[in-house]
Amino acid sequence: MADTLADTAIPATMSAMLLTGHGDVDRLVYRDDVPVPRPGPGEVLVRVTATAKNNTDRKAREGLYPVKKGQVTSFAMGGEPTLTFPRIQGADIAGRVAAVGEGVDPVRIGERGLLDFNLYPDARRDINLTPDYYGHGADGGFAEYVAVPSDQFHHVPNPEIKDAELAAMGMCSYQTGYHMMTSANVAAGERVLVTGASGGVGTALIQLCRIVGAIPYAVSQPDKAEALKALGAEAVIDRGDLATFVPRVLEATGGAPIDAVMDLVGGEMTDLFIDTMIHDMKARSTYPRLSIAGASGGNISEILWTRIYLYQVQLFGVSHGTREEAEQLIAWIRSGELRPVLHAAFPLSELHEAERYFVSRGSNFLGKIVIVPDAEWDTHGAPFALASPSARQEPRP
Repeated sequence: MADTLADTAIPATMSAMLLTGHGDVDRLVYRDDVPVPRPGPGEVLVRVTATAKNNTDRKAREGLYPVKKGQVTSFAMGGEPTLTFPRIQGADIAGRVAAVGEGVDPVRIGERGLLDFNLYPDARRDINLTPDYYGHGADGGFAEYVAVPSDQFHHVPNPEIKDAELAAMGMCSYQTGYHMMTSANVAAGERVLVTGASGGVGTALIQLCRIVGAIPYAVSQPDKAEALKALGAEAVIDRGDLATFVPRVLEATGGAPIDAVMDLVGGEMTDLFIDTMIHDMKARSTYPRLSIAGASGGNISEILWTRIYLYQVQLFGVSHGTREEAEQLIAWIRSGELRPVLHAAFPLSELHEAERYFVSRGSNFLGKIVIVPDAEWDTHGAPFALASPSARQEPRP
């Protein structure tokens, strides 16, 4: 059976940003003659209205996912590299169903939704051992259309959430944050240190801690403190002055140890994060837990292994998450328990500028940048645009 179209005027070609190889932003090439994909069995064709920008876009482009020293590559957890060129990046996709493939009810046409970005290796719901994602192992949302599995494009009808805001709550950040917490068994009442707190995963973690009843302590810049507290942070600890970092964390907790660290930074701070958990083991009721899903401060940390095994520090490496976690997050979005933290939108044709802005983001940067196809800009992007490409404005929590 042929796919069912919402509109026979769906074009044969579309505008898209193609990643043509590892390197700088010049490897991103904007074209308007890219074939529109057709939905296969069990798939829907989505007319993209907004796609959130993630740090993984830059890292994959620059080949910064090595699993051995000296590599310049993207990850290949399943054994073979899946990032091939040209590739359309963009994982966190919001949009409308424009067509359905064989086996998908045509009633879904016109439905607004958010993509669970994972390329799952199998049907298991509680484990994801070889993570890959749309925008890496398959074409993503930096385009006008994308074909994705129907059961991973989740209906989010909430009219109070604009499409750009919905993309800002995409699974790449929220599911990563949630999987960091579930891996470390974060429980109600526990004190959780959230590093890199002003980014997409960090702002998601702060909200998720509050939902499960944990107490988040954010590590960020002082000028972001009020916005992070408004989001749910119990306190904000300045990431500067490493010599006094641990005492300042303990001052914020009233002297109590941090129960678990959600680390997105790594580098020379890793040892300090461990110190916040082990300074008084008699005061603990659980093992110290370090959940790691990023290394913005450096990909190599020097740690005495005796500190890890003598203090029984549990380490959790986190990449992506599971179907069950994605569905829980969608339920929290629909119920209004999670809210978007959107910084700004850029047109798809200006992705180069968005990439540079993302890397050099200023002190007022909080939350997510989203990319909107030029054809959708007036409706879905313009209300969230920066005043100018060089502007630094307050986020929209």
